[in-house]
Amino acid sequence: MTDDPPFNPALLPAGFVDLLPTDAEAEAAGMEDLMRVFASHGYSRVRPPLLEFEDTLLSGSGAAVAEQAFRLMDPDTRRMMALRPDITPQIARIAATRMADAPRPLRLSYAGPCVLAGGGARESDRQISQAGIELIGPDSPQADAEIVALGAEGLAVLGVPGVSFDLTMPSLVPALIGEGGYGPADRQALMRALDRKDSAAVARLAGGLAPVLTDMLHAAGPAARALEVLGALSLPPAVRALGDRLAATVAAIEARVPGIRLTVDPVEFRGWRYHTGVCMTVYAHGQHAELGRGGRYISNNDEPACGLTLRPEALLRAAPPRAGRVRVFLPAGTDPAFAARLRAEGYVTVDALAQVADPDAEGRRLDCALIASGGGVVALN
Repeated sequence: MTDDPPFNPALLPAGFVDLLPTDAEAEAAGMEDLMRVFASHGYSRVRPPLLEFEDTLLSGSGAAVAEQAFRLMDPDTRRMMALRPDITPQIARIAATRMADAPRPLRLSYAGPCVLAGGGARESDRQISQAGIELIGPDSPQADAEIVALGAEGLAVLGVPGVSFDLTMPSLVPALIGEGGYGPADRQALMRALDRKDSAAVARLAGGLAPVLTDMLHAAGPAARALEVLGALSLPPAVRALGDRLAATVAAIEARVPGIRLTVDPVEFRGWRYHTGVCMTVYAHGQHAELGRGGRYISNNDEPACGLTLRPEALLRAAPPRAGRVRVFLPAGTDPAFAARLRAEGYVTVDALAQVADPDAEGRRLDCALIASGGGVVALN
């Protein structure tokens, strides 16, 4: 005898969920809409494997997500393997190996699942989907702007309302603090205060840099105002160059996508582990979760690159519900050619597999709105 509760076959591990028909179909359709937008701008689709050898997947930029990876042993080679927690490092590997001789700029797109050992954008998520683009080769504000522009176009196609892109330069604050001569403990405490947006602690810990860092902290908001504050500050040349690049990228984005909603946070650096330049996080009005994030980084073989990864699960929550295709019930004996014509016109057909006493009732039971009758279709009440 045991006191254990009876096994529930519907129980899944924490962080894993079944997507049922409506949500699964909406996510798949949304992914394909995004991929069509990316393809229309010359981004070629690749499909890396879900599982790779650990020392390949988690090297280079992949080292930054190593703690998020599930590991297992390959029974054939006895080598450790890892499930990908992020697709971007795989794109970097493909660009540096299989497509090393491809012309640059190299534009690649991707879509697929990832598995995380810990939480993703939402703490409970352990299996997520990603859809994104990587632009490998150029290092310019115009390249950064192309990534943002394609993200904005894809979200517009999905109908996501109130989209905004929050830009930052995660190397700016560390570079500025590096010029301040702080000891390791003081530097760590100051970085922690900036990460928490604790202006009182910044003022107490920053010494001579307190006025500059406090102004930067309070500048976060609409891009024009943030860049005005940043431009008026007295910054060391190397730090000024980073601020100028951020401003140039904003100008390039606004030139390519007039009216786009941009915000800038000059002191944000949290979570940008392998990124080296301008980064962006995508939000939508009324949504707490990020819709996606990306930015500039150094790809394999020291190639500059910039990308954006979108989260279809978050997009599904932010976008308006998709209207499903109309379902038509086909009673037994319906002409197959007529049924094929309905499908060609965009209907979903549901065949009766046997004669039924009440075809109308059977059609309603199977969630059909119409029924084939007399060479046409009629509504089911």
